[in-house]
Amino acid sequence: MLRVTSIAKGIVIDHIPAGEGIKIFNFLELDKVSYRVALLMNVPSKKMKCKDIIKIENEININLDILSVLNKDITINVIKDEKIIKKYNPKIPQEIESVIKCKNPRCVTSVETKLKNKYILISEESKEYRCQYCEEVIKLTSL
Repeated sequence: MLRVTSIAKGIVIDHIPAGEGIKIFNFLELDKVSYRVALLMNVPSKKMKCKDIIKIENEININLDILSVLNKDITINVIKDEKIIKKYNPKIPQEIESVIKCKNPRCVTSVETKLKNKYILISEESKEYRCQYCEEVIKLTSL
């Protein structure tokens, strides 16, 4: 039997639809980190039948609300001293900064590398964002 122990400090991303955990793992670039990370796939679940879980034994400096694009039912658990100190479902962010690069080749962010990409929410229902600099519209349906 596979056994994954609790973490002392970090983040657990839970209730990820089965098979979607690898997308989040890659999106967060967890394959490039030097701390411990566990990606559990197809874990039995009473609520979902089957789910994925990501355990990150470290603090990460990213607004995890971006994960609401994948699924609004994902749960983020913040762990300290092996206890959950905060548990929440990500909400679609009003702004996204330095997470997604603008695909418009004429956007100033494609040549000015020190500028942070910034998108402003224009439609929560359709998950559409507008680039702050060139006004390119992107629709986030998945990561």
